[in-house]
Amino acid sequence: MTPRSERHVPLPAEAADVWAAFPDWDRTYFPNLVGLVVEEIRTDYCRMRLPYRPELEQPAGVVHGGAIATLIDTVVVPPVGAAYKRGWLYMTVNMNISYLGAVVGEDAIAEGWVEQRGRSLVFCAAEVTTASGKRAATGTLTYKVSPPRE
Repeated sequence: MTPRSERHVPLPAEAADVWAAFPDWDRTYFPNLVGLVVEEIRTDYCRMRLPYRPELEQPAGVVHGGAIATLIDTVVVPPVGAAYKRGWLYMTVNMNISYLGAVVGEDAIAEGWVEQRGRSLVFCAAEVTTASGKRAATGTLTYKVSPPRE
């Protein structure tokens, strides 16, 4: 079976330049605070890592579901946004997450991809595994896209 990333072509050069520094653009954004790291961006695809640190745990000793949700919500941003010029707006309108297993003391790795694009809605999916390869969560998301505000 072909790895998911290889099912997606590389980004065009202009888009690759724009997204190369995501999420470290012009200031600190929430994904920076959580510590998300981009590993690969391709057309309609992204892989990100949430490096483990104890501050991300909840009292039971597992990585908090909110941190996993942030990873899922953020991993689809480059796949959604890379199809548009800088300045377009894209916002989550729906996110459904199934937690399949705990992330305990290790990094979480997410892959996110576009399932289908419409005129103003983009439908996405994501999968989170632990660094050791155990499935931890899946998500489906809908994003609203619109041109830049005047």
